[in-house]
Amino acid sequence: MYKNKIIVIGLFSFLMIFSFIPTSEAELWQFIVELNMEKGTIYPGETVVVTGRVVNHAYEPTRGVEVLIRAGSDTTKAFTSPDGTFRGEFVNFQRIPGTYTVNAIATWYGMTGFSSTEFQVKGDATPVTALQEKLSTDEARKYLSSNESDFEKNPIGQTLFRYYHGLLDELIAEHRKAEEPNTEQIFLEQQRRIADELTNQAIEKRAPGAGTYGGYQYDDYIAGLNPEIKDLIISQLEFTKNNFADAQKIKEAIIANGGTYEEARQAYLDRLAIPKEILEQFNERYLDKSEDNLEANQSSE
Repeated sequence: MYKNKIIVIGLFSFLMIFSFIPTSEAELWQFIVELNMEKGTIYPGETVVVTGRVVNHAYEPTRGVEVLIRAGSDTTKAFTSPDGTFRGEFVNFQRIPGTYTVNAIATWYGMTGFSSTEFQVKGDATPVTALQEKLSTDEARKYLSSNESDFEKNPIGQTLFRYYHGLLDELIAEHRKAEEPNTEQIFLEQQRRIADELTNQAIEKRAPGAGTYGGYQYDDYIAGLNPEIKDLIISQLEFTKNNFADAQKIKEAIIANGGTYEEARQAYLDRLAIPKEILEQFNERYLDKSEDNLEANQSSE
């Protein structure tokens, strides 16, 4: 019992003495790293921006602390400013979609600190991009640039050598597969050719002639119009004719540049779908002209 009292009194005395040591004299061997992402979500090719602040346990900033930042397999370095802040960038972050961890390690004269956070890369991952990601690491480049004989006495090295060269073979196969024509594209191209052939056959069979926009039928139609509205009708017909011609050019250009028939057809229809505002502007412009011409004719009479 007496011995226990001595132990309790000794601990109490130690704590009392320690409490009188000024905080400024206590050595703080660890940093606190506050880590933030400028954007929590990016798309492949965008810049990843990491910001943060380094303080000691008394929340005092330290200037010149080296901060090693790692995102995925990429690494960058930053140094703290007088207020303890730092900033790191990963320009053109080309990684497959997924969640990535950012680690930041702060070091300065034996003092260290660590923090981590995450960000998202949006998009659709494909087999090609996944393989490219695995083959972009330093370890992958090491084994891809070596010979298998370099690892004769290293079973782990032989395994990794075969693993990365197997991934490379898969990537080559995926590229070849991507270059092969798509079954759906072949079907759509066949349907387009059949539709064009049927259209040409129908034109040859029916022999529609020059139509409304040209030839003797057009001339007869224009000649029989009321002179007061003749110019307006001609302008409307020319407007429609030019619109159809532009739509046909857009359609042909898309197919010539490798687009599908459905894409070309949709662009063709979009061009023909004249907004109501444009039609109103056209009518106002030419109706005003027609009214002016009509008033001029009446005045001359």
